[in-house]
Amino acid sequence: MVFNYNNNSILGRVAFTLKLTWHYLLILAGLMVLFFFTQPFLMTVPALLFIFTLYFFRNPKRDVPAGMDLILSPADGVIMELDEVNEEKFIKDRAIRVSIFLSICNVHINRSPLPGEVKYRYYRPGKFIPAFKSHASEINEKNFIGIESQSFKLMVCQITGFIARRIKCWVNEGQMLAAGEIIGIIKFGSGAELFIPAGSELLVKKGDKVRAGETIIGTLPGH
Repeated sequence: MVFNYNNNSILGRVAFTLKLTWHYLLILAGLMVLFFFTQPFLMTVPALLFIFTLYFFRNPKRDVPAGMDLILSPADGVIMELDEVNEEKFIKDRAIRVSIFLSICNVHINRSPLPGEVKYRYYRPGKFIPAFKSHASEINEKNFIGIESQSFKLMVCQITGFIARRIKCWVNEGQMLAAGEIIGIIKFGSGAELFIPAGSELLVKKGDKVRAGETIIGTLPGH
């Protein structure tokens, strides 16, 4: 049976979190039992980690704005940079890059910025320096997801950080996505980049806090 990552019911969202965390929770529960019988004063450590794990992998409900021309944030966090670059992997043209830093307290689930078809997937191994450093994007491990919508090309990049060392992506080339649909997760503090067509109207600025699947980054050119 294929797991539905986008079941937005309370039970569906709890099941999503448990699917991602059961192995961590099992180990921590085992440590709590062990310490209970051997070193009770140490039980606090795995107990706090148990709670934090559930918190980190939380999957809050998101109200996705309607509109084919809207470009939504692919990640929770703070916008660190907005610049225009030459994107050579998928868009192969000038593009606006939106760089987002995710702290360890942010929701780390990534979502599709708009409805469209996955046309490109590429994983690049790399290092694990803190994601807020300016050169992290150039040398850290990354996963690229190219999406085509209404003849426009956009790309989401999942980036590891100093603590985040595992990227999960649940979409493949040829898959159709809805706006705000869950596409992956980066575990334990990281960064994300969104490349959108040059000429798009930006509705955010550097320093803004954004929420995946809810915050409108901008609108497609000509809309």
